[in-house]
Parts: sequence; structure tokens; C-alpha cells
Amino acid sequence: MRDVLEHGPLPPQSKSFVGGGRDDPKVRDEACLTLTVWSPDTNASLPVMVWIPGGAFVYGAGQFQLYNGSRLAANGNVVVVNITYRIGVFGGFELSDLGDGFDDNLALRDQMAALRWIRDHIAAFGGDPDRVTVFGESAGGTSVLALLASPAANGLFSRAIAQSPALPLIADRETRARQAHAFLKRLGVEASEVKALPQRQLRRAAGMLQLKSASRTPTLAYGLTYGVDLLPQHPVDAARDGAIERMPLIIGTNSHEASMFAWTKPPMLPTTKASIDAYFKRAAPDAKSEVLAAYPDYPRRRALIAFGSDVMFGGPTWAFADAYSAIAPTHMYRFDHVGWSLRVLGLGATHGSEIVHIQHSYASFVGRKLHPLGRRLQPPVGKRMQRAWLDFAAKGWDTGEIGWSNGHDWPVYDTDRRFTRIIMTTRDTVVEDPDAARRKAWAGLY
Repeated sequence: MRDVLEHGPLPPQSKSFVGGGRDDPKVRDEACLTLTVWSPDTNASLPVMVWIPGGAFVYGAGQFQLYNGSRLAANGNVVVVNITYRIGVFGGFELSDLGDGFDDNLALRDQMAALRWIRDHIAAFGGDPDRVTVFGESAGGTSVLALLASPAANGLFSRAIAQSPALPLIADRETRARQAHAFLKRLGVEASEVKALPQRQLRRAAGMLQLKSASRTPTLAYGLTYGVDLLPQHPVDAARDGAIERMPLIIGTNSHEASMFAWTKPPMLPTTKASIDAYFKRAAPDAKSEVLAAYPDYPRRRALIAFGSDVMFGGPTWAFADAYSAIAPTHMYRFDHVGWSLRVLGLGATHGSEIVHIQHSYASFVGRKLHPLGRRLQPPVGKRMQRAWLDFAAKGWDTGEIGWSNGHDWPVYDTDRRFTRIIMTTRDTVVEDPDAARRKAWAGLY
């Protein structure tokens, strides 16, 4: 027994905008495998929502105020659990090819360990272990789909929500093996000596490989690995083969995912004409004209942002939804809401901008920047979106119950109609295949 009134340490990482508030934890340590629980009633048996934070497997932690689950728990009468898992060289960097003592997919293993703890102990916090929904954004959304595709996670949850998954962060075992041996070469040591090296030296060597990978592919040095026992197949292939856990799923992206990244112009997320040309030269030289035809404004900024968004997020998400919807209830969304601050900056509905509305974390550092008045008056988009997520966690919508609180149904996504919920500022609507041309252009590449 021990007091658990304070947050545990963050995983080792550099400073980030998401965790930049004065109320965010600052202590970093390798002993970071903790989770945070908010419960409105410890004597009840409530639905459980388990948040897996994102950050490209480089940044992130469940303790950040942006992910504070207190309002979500209180508003929805649910138990909210935030997972903190290893990232960077200690969790998101694959070294299993180095032999005994190096396991694969450490970040994913940490998440499964947390889910097993929740299964065994959440009843003591008022949670129902048979009604667990996992939800996450970016690397967290990617992890959600990997958990669906991993036989080791079977039975640990019953519903899933993947917000802006970045599936190119999952690479094959051979790619990761080459990277592991390049890591050893850069360190100048044998595999048996790696664990004795200082943290800074390990992080620097892995960081250099990350920079190198970013210059040539959307599959970065940090991420997950398929082709191993824990994750036998890439989630898209697993869904196509039916070798995946089947449960109700919400999945979607934001309309301007890449706009924030375009400021720094990272090559792994191409948003310039030069980086797009380089992408096709590397990845799909024969598909260039066909894919770019889906962006009639190319090379104007709007088309460049859309292309970068689809490389990392849109294309693989559409491919997964098409496959998964054939075997399980799937609900697709596109988040289009733009607050005035993002509008002024010209970013649109950028990557991660939906999180504050689902978590009701308007008091966080990021929340105050996105919606300065949100602490006093929750935006209507936040009320609608949070209620939809809560209703899904409580009901799953596989019983024919309505999909959101204003009385309209959220129909399932399938390859006949591809119904997609467009989440806007003052209202939501359902549209058939809203990005049809772009989806079709990427279908051949995924």
C-alpha cells in the first residue's frame, strides 16, 4: 500500500508544447509506468474509458493537463484511466533483434500491462471491467489499432476509439532490425553493453536515427513493429484477413492534420512541392500523376496540407476503416471545427485540436490557447463530441441506440455508402464518402 495522491514521473523526453503548462508535471524518470484514475463513484460499476496519449512514441504522458480526465468522468459518470507508457529509446525504439534481453514493442507491452491491471483492479475504483473502452489520439490512436490486431490483447477491452491514427508509425520487423544494428554501430558497443550506457548517450544515438528516418520516409525510427508474436500483422492487413479483434469502433481524422507540421516542414510528412516530389520518388514513382489528380488545387497551400495529412493520417485510416467495417460496427468521423485562435493562425482543424473538446480540458495550457473562454462556457462542439464518446463507451451503439444526443443517428460506415460524421462548430452532419477522390487515390497505395 502507498499514497497515490500525486502524479508519478513523466517518461524521459524533451519539453513539448502539449506539456508546457505550469501545472504539468516536470519530473522525468525511467520509473514511469503509472496510470491515473478519476472516478465519480467508487461504489458503483461504471463504464471505463482508458486514454492512451499520443506523441509519435517520442513525447507524451497520461499526466499532462490536456488529458485531465476529471471533467470527462464527472460529466459522463464513467471511470477514466490515463496510461503512461515508455516512449523514445526506452519504449518506442525497437531493439528485439539484438537478442535475449530485448523484447519487442515495449510501448505496446506497457499498455497491455496497464489494461491487465485495469481488468484485475478497476472494480475497486467503481469501474466495470467488462465495459472498457480504449481511446487515444495520434500514436495513441495507432496503439488502439495495434491492440485490436494483437492476440495478446484479446479480452482486455470491448470498445475502441482511434483519433487520428498514424499507421505509418508501424514498421515491419526487417526495417526495425536494420535500425537496431545501426543503433549499435552508432554507439560503438556490443548488444550486451547497451543497458549499461548513460541515458543521454542512448537518447542521442536514437535521436540521430530518428532524424535520419524523417528525411526519407513517413515510417519513423520510433514506433511499433509488426511481424512478431505480439503483433503478427500490420493492422490494415490484419483487418483485411479478419485476424483482428471485432468490436464497435469509432475512427476518424481532422480536416487539416498536417497544417501544424507544415510550419517546420518535416520531410516525413510532405507539405512542400519538393518534399512531395521526393516522397513519390522514394515510395511510389508510378502513382504520382494519379494521386496528385485528387488535389486539383496543387501546388497551392491548401492542397499541400491535404496531401501531407493523407500521407500520414487520411490514406491509412481510410484503408483500415474499409477493411474493419466489413467485420465489425465502425463509425467514421471528420473533425472540421476551427476555433478563432486556430483560424487566426491559419491552421484549421489541425492535428490534436479535437482532444480538448473530448476531455473538456479547457483549463489546460493548450486548452487556454485554443479556447480562452472554454473554462466558463464549454463550446457546443465540445458538448456534442464529449456526449457522443460517452454514449459510445456506455452503449457501444451496437444495440440500435442513437448515436448522439441531438436525436440523429450516426450510421455505421461501410464500403457501400461510407457514411462519415462531419463535426462542425454549431452542428454535425452525416455525409457519404466526403473525401472520395482523395480516398480512391490512396487506396492503391495502401
